[in-house]
Amino acid sequence: MLLSAKCLTNSEQICYFYSDVFCIGESELEQEVYKILVADDSLFNREMLRRMLVPDDQSPFVQSNMQCDVITAVSGLDALEKAVSEKPDLILLDVIMPGMNGFEVLAQLQELENMKTIPVIFISGLTAEEDEEKGLLLGAVDYIAKPFKKAIVMARIKTHLKIVEQMRLIERLSMIDSLTNIPNRRNFDKYMSNEWKRALREKNPISLLMVDVDNFKQFNDKHGHRQGDEVLRKVAAELTSVLKRPADLAARWGGEEFAVLLPNTELEGAGFVAEQIRMKTESTAVPNISGKGDGPPLSVTISVGVATTYPTNEKTIAELVEQADKALYDAKKAGRNRVCLFEDTILERV
Repeated sequence: MLLSAKCLTNSEQICYFYSDVFCIGESELEQEVYKILVADDSLFNREMLRRMLVPDDQSPFVQSNMQCDVITAVSGLDALEKAVSEKPDLILLDVIMPGMNGFEVLAQLQELENMKTIPVIFISGLTAEEDEEKGLLLGAVDYIAKPFKKAIVMARIKTHLKIVEQMRLIERLSMIDSLTNIPNRRNFDKYMSNEWKRALREKNPISLLMVDVDNFKQFNDKHGHRQGDEVLRKVAAELTSVLKRPADLAARWGGEEFAVLLPNTELEGAGFVAEQIRMKTESTAVPNISGKGDGPPLSVTISVGVATTYPTNEKTIAELVEQADKALYDAKKAGRNRVCLFEDTILERV
């Protein structure tokens, strides 16, 4: 494979093939919706639970800003299949069901890595102490005996959904870089893996930008690490301000390096976005927070390497990262404060 990169001058224009299919305006923060699977072979019980969970003016979920999307299953096997396909936030599971009982369903869910953390509440006519003990030992978070009371069921569901909400918050915080307040490397890797699979499935291109702050070590040595942190925050803000599509993602890769993923974007379009980011960063003044008082604003520049590929079963994410890194190296070698495109001689639609 030929490894080469084309560097762009600051004034060079690039055709922009950025699909506007993903472009949307700013939207209001949506209310949290929790997906709940109700598995019971009794139509009466399923309907009762569904009606409890559908918000109305008297619902505790409305008062706590929670909404529920209810999915139902009529048997153990149906419950298992829908749990795997729908990935609910909470499962209300009967024990006595045809074909496969609730205990067996839970045991199988516990063996699946991406299913074992879903909270399961048994709602069963089996009221013996040993049945409740068995359900809890299998991994259920709660056990409610039939006939159930609405107030008890709703209170316990609300409690466990609050725990789900807290776990989601912890997960989100673990995916954000604390300094720049944009996604971190872990978040980026997970998102890129998903988008790679989507591009492979839909035969679409995927582009990667590797962004590095020029002469950052010297900047830190001269102005101090506190000022360096301000630069990183400013660059992160400029990256995200340029991206207009919800599918695009900018993240802190590590140190003074950032990464930008542009799904369904050709090389020329990715180069255009990279140049927009470079120009905006160059023209943005960084507040001078060093010393006792505010000094004159500081300037900073970035170098950007751009690579694009059509994922196949033979290609890897690591290869795309290597190509973008190669282009970034060429940008720095050519004098910094510029965009370089990796040009692969076999880059074409598959």
